[in-house]
Amino acid sequence: MSRGSLDLEPVVSGPNRAELAGPTLKMFNYPGTMKKIWAQVQLGKIALFMASLFLFILAINLMKEGARGIAPLVRDGFAVTNAANSLGFGWLLAYVIMSGSPVAAAALTFFDAGVIDKLGAFAMITGSRLGASFIVLFIGFIYVLRGRDRSTSLSMGLLSLIVTGTTYLVGLAVGAAILYTRALDPVQLDSGMLLNSVIDLIFEPIVRLLTDFLPNWSLFLVGVGIIIVSFNLFDRCLPQMTIKESQVGRMSRLVYRPWIMFALGATITLISMSVSVSLSILVPLSNRGFVRRENIIPYIMGANITTFIDTLLAAVLLNNPLAFTIVFVEMCSITLVSVLILIFIYRRYERLMLETVSWITLRNRNLAVFMTTIFVIPLLLMLV
Repeated sequence: MSRGSLDLEPVVSGPNRAELAGPTLKMFNYPGTMKKIWAQVQLGKIALFMASLFLFILAINLMKEGARGIAPLVRDGFAVTNAANSLGFGWLLAYVIMSGSPVAAAALTFFDAGVIDKLGAFAMITGSRLGASFIVLFIGFIYVLRGRDRSTSLSMGLLSLIVTGTTYLVGLAVGAAILYTRALDPVQLDSGMLLNSVIDLIFEPIVRLLTDFLPNWSLFLVGVGIIIVSFNLFDRCLPQMTIKESQVGRMSRLVYRPWIMFALGATITLISMSVSVSLSILVPLSNRGFVRRENIIPYIMGANITTFIDTLLAAVLLNNPLAFTIVFVEMCSITLVSVLILIFIYRRYERLMLETVSWITLRNRNLAVFMTTIFVIPLLLMLV
């Protein structure tokens, strides 16, 4: 070996030399590395993802086609004629479906069909997220029935509902002002003629075939059913791992930093495309002591922003510029409210949220009052 090569090589001897040399050699073992990467690729999950995407686009097209047929039922049957009605309607519908994304997509198709106006669609999407938070509380109840600690199990769901409620209701006012001034109307994302042509080529024959056999109004309900299936399939695409494998325990220091938890909630929801999934994992994590309820408030805030990604995709598929604006304004208003809270009043806000949760879980009577309230308010909104 030449002198030059000896000068460049670090002087390491004994077992340490073997430990350092091993990973280096493996790193450059290209065929072996590629083989390991390929072994981790699960073709079944890729197929599920493609199937869920296909069904999502099909569902949007069916809901778009059937929205006009269901307009009399929404306007006259459910009396959804203003923004307050839309807020309550989206809220209650999310309770029934146990998910917010299909309701948000339905709001856009109603807007596209002229059933509700711009502010009504914005309010209905807001209501869908308020209702979607209930699923976290529902999972908490299941944990209580399995004998787990009541306060810990319910706290995640209660915090999810209260944080979502406070930020979204303020965001509703901010978003309504933005929509009124039309400040963000120029921000558009065109789906493009090529994408529309491909989608029409693939999905229009299917929609036309169903139209020949089914009443127009039923296409909307079929679309809602298909979009729920598509989200369930997408959830199954996500990698399954135990809490130990996920190395959540290593995050014990990070959970005390609000901005990191804010980014974590936004990222996990962006990947899973489901706020129900990203928030529901907080219940088992909390029961096992990995996270405490005071650490997850910024997490919920971040999750509540990126959860609109699938709704944004639905707006693009509808090829309706104003539908895209509505979703974009929703994201901007919630982001603005959340960031201002984190910068200026986070500690006071955190204390208020925790004290409210403690009061609710203190007595069964308090919990009953809270549960009654979150069902009565959307019903009253429907009657306004």
